Amino acid sequence: MYKNLLGFILIQLFSFGLFAQEVIVKDAVSGEKLEAVTFNSNQPKISAVTNKMGVANLTDFKEVKQIHIRMLGYETLTMSYNQLERAGFKVFLTPENTSLNEVILSASKWEETKKSIPNSIVTFKPKDIILANPQTTADLLTNTGKVFVQKSQLGGGSPMIRGFATNRVLINVDGIRMNNAIFRSGNVQNIISIDANSIQNTEVILGPGTVIYGSDAIGGVMNFYTLEPEFTPNKNQYYFGNVMSRWSSANNEKTLHFDLNVSSKKWAFVTSASFSDFEDLRMGNHGSDAYTRPDYVQTVDGIDEIIVNSNPQKQVASGYNQINFIQKVAYQPNEFWKFTYAYHYSSTSDFNRYDQLLRRRDGNLRFAEWYYGPQDWSMHHLKINYTKGNKWFDKAQFNAGFQQFEESRHNRNFNGLTRISNVENVDAYSANIDFIKKFGSKNRISYGLEYILNNVNSIGFQQNIQTREQVNAPSRYPDGSKWQSLAAYLQYENKLNDKFTFQSGIRFNQIWLDATFDKTFVDYPFDETNINTSAFTGSLGFTYLATKITALFFNAGTAFRSPNVDDVGKIYESTPGNLVVPNPNLEYEYAYNAEIGIQQKVGKSISFDVTGFYTHVIDALVRRNFTLNGESTIEFQGEVSNIQAIQNAAKANVYGIQAGLNVEILPQLHWKTNANWTKGEEELDNGDTAPLRHAAPFFGDSRLIFKTNKWTTDLFLVYNSTIKAEDLAPSEVEKEYLYAADANGNPYVPSWYTLNLKSVYKLNETWSFSGGIENITDQRYRPYSSGITAAGRNFILAVRTAF
Repeated sequence: MYKNLLGFILIQLFSFGLFAQEVIVKDAVSGEKLEAVTFNSNQPKISAVTNKMGVANLTDFKEVKQIHIRMLGYETLTMSYNQLERAGFKVFLTPENTSLNEVILSASKWEETKKSIPNSIVTFKPKDIILANPQTTADLLTNTGKVFVQKSQLGGGSPMIRGFATNRVLINVDGIRMNNAIFRSGNVQNIISIDANSIQNTEVILGPGTVIYGSDAIGGVMNFYTLEPEFTPNKNQYYFGNVMSRWSSANNEKTLHFDLNVSSKKWAFVTSASFSDFEDLRMGNHGSDAYTRPDYVQTVDGIDEIIVNSNPQKQVASGYNQINFIQKVAYQPNEFWKFTYAYHYSSTSDFNRYDQLLRRRDGNLRFAEWYYGPQDWSMHHLKINYTKGNKWFDKAQFNAGFQQFEESRHNRNFNGLTRISNVENVDAYSANIDFIKKFGSKNRISYGLEYILNNVNSIGFQQNIQTREQVNAPSRYPDGSKWQSLAAYLQYENKLNDKFTFQSGIRFNQIWLDATFDKTFVDYPFDETNINTSAFTGSLGFTYLATKITALFFNAGTAFRSPNVDDVGKIYESTPGNLVVPNPNLEYEYAYNAEIGIQQKVGKSISFDVTGFYTHVIDALVRRNFTLNGESTIEFQGEVSNIQAIQNAAKANVYGIQAGLNVEILPQLHWKTNANWTKGEEELDNGDTAPLRHAAPFFGDSRLIFKTNKWTTDLFLVYNSTIKAEDLAPSEVEKEYLYAADANGNPYVPSWYTLNLKSVYKLNETWSFSGGIENITDQRYRPYSSGITAAGRNFILAVRTAF
């Protein structure tokens, strides 16, 4: 009996010893517990990683003399087990003032440190999202300080990167391409389908990414990585999650978010859901009266009336609501295989195309209705990871996706009886297989194959709002159109020494587009189009760590965008009096790009980065005057319009500078600044040049960030410069109803700024509270090319609980 009791006591003491060998890691400045900190030893070769509570088990590290403790964005520590024991198994990591050791996924689809990548890349982490409290993913991108976002309506957001936007920048969600065959050259709003509350990491490549990502990646690539199922290291079942509720005053936003992770050693599940309701947006008090909403149309019993707005700062009929849902299931049978299935769903209510509701004709509002039907997006995604290496690869991953997009447009003229509707559905299939192989310690290659298929269905109809009689009308696109892409790529990296890394890549892309044109409503002089074209793109670059405090990079490459169904087959009114019609004879546009950058640390507390870039586009796909059957005008839906079409009719040049500054005033106090200057010009038919539409004005932000154990506070200024009338793109001059007028009555973009304050208070491990005031001085402004005036003074309150 005594022997049994003694044995029990020894077991308990041994168990206590195991417990005592857990280590906890915190941020040395804020005291925040750090997840994903790695503990590595070379002799013996063992490792451990901290969990969400900042805890790692060091049972296997006893007697180890050198343990390397690392985390992205923090200075590396090397300690012995005995030193850790003397420190009470508590580790405090100091944040770095530079981010060269940050691990990036998007540049090659595989993990690599920033210091070996010859590109400018912006990242945005979950803690940044919690502090920023963005209403949508479009607002999240604005907070990076490097991406300009245009909004035609509250339910939207079209990113502009280095003078390019819409179908010249690429959106990826968990490795699946979101761009589809009807992404247009006009502003696109698909970015809001991605739930900002479910994003685990965001990486934006500034500049071309065609070698890895294919068509459309001329201006940049936006990669969004959503919540992933997390496994437990033992057989015990484990769960954790978050609930968040947020309110904003400017549009009476009400958002509720929930996510839950349930896991075991081999199975893991994550569920995420968000619901947001946005009421009409209130603009600021101080600014141009041109941005106010003096009147609006109200329809009562089938009769349209123009109503004087009792509060011109309220943007009547701008509100909408949205739901997002994600379900992921992961299975890990052993250390080499991992299977993940994900389902994404997003849907909005109807929302008004707000800029169109501002248009006037003969002094009165032109439209009684102009709205988008629900923007629906769903995605099924299967991902397979295999990590048992062989002579062909060290790691492999396979991604297969099936997406369904539905969007619709509905408009009716003031006092008109006919509502015109167009409904589009796109089924998008994709499959990617990617490999990586290292040769020794200095060389590696990554390579892969990709196939994409988009099927486009499009219908048009008109309905009498009184009789409800419905008749067929022209569809926006050729119904039954098909767009396909088949590609192979190869990227090579050579670490010549500890300072110099060389990287190059090549991609071959074959594109097919097939469409048949409906001549019921328009007598086109062509029946169909069958595009079969191919493109080679390549890149080369290097990074050079000149000293411990100086890093240089350079890259040059090519990119392309193949014409899609929107370019070839669309019929729509682009600007007042201009009708765009199909053009079956298009080729891809091709871009040449170069950029050079430096990241410099000055002392221990100051770092800055500067990047200069230049892009030259040939055979640019642009909208120009056109003829059908020898005619330059056409009567369409009761109106005579000038005929235009997308054509390979121009060259374009874009160049600029992006810069950032980070100053550590105190360990708890940082000052960060971003500045972006872009200049773009496009060739006209007569050989002259004109400003490029998607070249944003000079913009940037400046932030004072204070961080302690409990508090994080961000006081920041956002600013945009003036665009004079003579510097506006011709297509923007045609939309004078969006702009303020200068002293000569010409449209222009006034400069503007906002002063903002955001803060997060962490009460304990379970509860945190965040809030802030945006646009403290209540400025009235409209970002360049936008159709809706930005929010005025906006109070934000949010509460989050973790379990």
